[in-house]
Amino acid sequence: MGYFQYRARNADGHLLQGQIEALSADAVAGQLQTGGVMPLSIVEVAAPLKKGLKKGFAFGRSQKVGRDELILFCRQMYTLTRAGVPLVRALRGLVQTSRNQTMADCMEQVVENLEAGQDFAGSLSRHPKVFPPILCRMVQVGEHSGKLEESFLELSSYLEREKETVNRVKTALRYPSFVIVAIFGAIIFLSLFVIPAFENVFARFGSQLPLPTRILMGFSNFMITWWPLLLVGSIVLAFGFSRSIKTEKGRYRWDHFKLRIPLVGDIVLRSLLIRFSHAFNMGFTSGVPLVQALSFTAQAIDNSYVGSRIIKMRTSIERGDTLTNSAAQTEMFTPLVLQMLAVGEETGSVDTMLKDVADYYEREVDYDIKFLSSIIEPILLVFIGGMVLVLALGVFLPMWNLSSITRH
Repeated sequence: MGYFQYRARNADGHLLQGQIEALSADAVAGQLQTGGVMPLSIVEVAAPLKKGLKKGFAFGRSQKVGRDELILFCRQMYTLTRAGVPLVRALRGLVQTSRNQTMADCMEQVVENLEAGQDFAGSLSRHPKVFPPILCRMVQVGEHSGKLEESFLELSSYLEREKETVNRVKTALRYPSFVIVAIFGAIIFLSLFVIPAFENVFARFGSQLPLPTRILMGFSNFMITWWPLLLVGSIVLAFGFSRSIKTEKGRYRWDHFKLRIPLVGDIVLRSLLIRFSHAFNMGFTSGVPLVQALSFTAQAIDNSYVGSRIIKMRTSIERGDTLTNSAAQTEMFTPLVLQMLAVGEETGSVDTMLKDVADYYEREVDYDIKFLSSIIEPILLVFIGGMVLVLALGVFLPMWNLSSITRH
């Protein structure tokens, strides 16, 4: 692949110029002619420098494009397209004001593709790691229907709801995760530094130590002897896990395991079904065919296991089955939700029922989060209390025995 600087004229005779990444000059000429543009000159040039090397303030730009950047992009595009600003001019303005280097680079390439005669949705779809398929599909629907600003408004609302759902789940899991990590950190600290300090004192007793004390001493000696191997093993396991979840099979197993975690798995599943309902509803109401809406929704769901179930729904519908029966075969939906979908199919109001399903799952998630918060605190308190009891018995029982022997 190389970079080519081109000069061309469109059907109106206006001069166009820009850069395109392609295999050869002939490929650039074919791409321009396909877009209805007549090339005048095509010259191969060096790869363009990154913006961070051109502009001093660009060094601090973030490289990862997250949900916040996409929400801001959709909001800005809605405002600009509604105000009647030409698409290329709007995108060039966003390139200059973007604080995200990757986002700015992608938008600049989108502008070049637009000037070469490509459509907006196709230009966005060339960057799947930045612009998700559902966004590209909604933009395509907006382009064909002449309601591009409405598509961006729906996309910003959808991404905001998705962000709110994810943040809600993260908030519910943050406290127990922090407490569990703190407990394990305290156990390691006590085993390596605190308990060994009492070992010399207990060794002077000359009698058999109580069982809790022997357990603590054995665990402490094990940690002191094998901590280098345990540390290396933990690093290897963490590295192996991070590599495995990047593979298709490993990601599928991990996504499936997350849904089976006690207390937490149901919350994660319902949050994914909220995202499914919103994404499917947005595509369905925008005129996207049912099968394609399910395909893009499966890609929008950040869980390969649930995504595979949605693909099975699509396959079942392609074979002539109904939406309700296809959803029932996934075994992800409750009977109440299946009844709602059945009523929606019978009355022709699937979009309304999908919105009701999303609202239903949002209430379920709120209830589950409150229930998790109320039940996890007593469980953690009992666990911490048990750990403190074992430590207290292990440390103080020998001292009590010593004081009783001294009195006798």
